[in-house]
Amino acid sequence: MGQFLNYALYTAIGLFSGFMSGMLGIGGGSLRVPLLNLAGVPLISAFGVNLFVIPFSSAIGAVTHRKNIEKKIGLYLIIGGSLGSIGGAMLTGVFSKLTLAVIFVVISIITVFGIYLYKMIPTLSSRLKPGFWNVSIGASLLNVITGMRGGSGGSLFPPFLKALGLDIHRAIATSLLVTIFTAISGLVVYLSRGNLAVIPALFVTAGSMAGSWAGSKLSLKTKAKRLELLLSVLVILFSFLVVYKAL
Repeated sequence: MGQFLNYALYTAIGLFSGFMSGMLGIGGGSLRVPLLNLAGVPLISAFGVNLFVIPFSSAIGAVTHRKNIEKKIGLYLIIGGSLGSIGGAMLTGVFSKLTLAVIFVVISIITVFGIYLYKMIPTLSSRLKPGFWNVSIGASLLNVITGMRGGSGGSLFPPFLKALGLDIHRAIATSLLVTIFTAISGLVVYLSRGNLAVIPALFVTAGSMAGSWAGSKLSLKTKAKRLELLLSVLVILFSFLVVYKAL
């Protein structure tokens, strides 16, 4: 009975995090990692599980959002983000949890401001273009930070792309495509260390794939302003939960 409840809990965690992933284009790790940790999965193993799950759940979301994917920008993100994910995964444990959490909060707040840059500073917003260097370098820096906590960069990619001029639906779709590759890049490092809890990974993956499909369908029907607001609130909330967890 105890094992069955654990399996049900892992599946429920997958459903919830997968739904938010498909809805907002985030990797889902900001939810998945702390919930798995609370469910008894060691933090490093939770990082590995998260990176294992993301390619499957993001693939479901990317297929559903495929008409909105910006392929050229996505390629730039994959190049920079994958390098950042590898670097971040290799640096896991170098900084204290609190230091990393504070850095993550600062980066999160900056990227959320980016969602509304076109309203706050329209002259600056009009000058920002999603070219190779600013997209790839920005993605690399974001993924070093998120990679150190077992993430794929997905929670920060949509606001980052929104700041560069993409509408929120295209930012979500492109982020889902990119996190497939950035997660795999980081996962390689965790697999080489043996930091993967296989049973939780399988159940969380099954739930996440179903949740991602449902979230993606709802996302396509949701107005841009509501998606922007929900994404902003969740990114900030997730970042402060990371700090709380680190205290």
